[in-house]
Amino acid sequence: MRAAVFALVALLLSAAPAFAQSLTHVDNAALQALMAKGVPLVDIRTPPEWAQTGTIKGAHRIMAFDERGKLAPDFIEKLAAVAKPGEEVALICRTGNRTGFLGKALTEQVGYTKVYNVEKGIVRWMSEGRPVER
Repeated sequence: MRAAVFALVALLLSAAPAFAQSLTHVDNAALQALMAKGVPLVDIRTPPEWAQTGTIKGAHRIMAFDERGKLAPDFIEKLAAVAKPGEEVALICRTGNRTGFLGKALTEQVGYTKVYNVEKGIVRWMSEGRPVER
């Protein structure tokens, strides 16, 4: 999975100019506050992962990487339909690793200026007894 993320970063580094970086790591309380003010949450995991745990109510399910770690070819397009570069967006995955790498690439190379990475992902969300929907 990390190899795919590094490949994405390398691709973005070669293809796009650098933009102002603003990746912020947030906990679940901060995520709830962001969502309450209208910041969209994008769950980047795979359909089997969504089926296994469910997702946070209101989350947009946009798979970023397939089961082999390959970047989904339509990810950026689908993300832009939810939040365009320059708009705030929160990202969640299983533990926060994929979204950390992806968020950094989005802010440094794609033009997203305010990306929030949910620390410890859906694992922490569920361990705190917070609700999910299937």
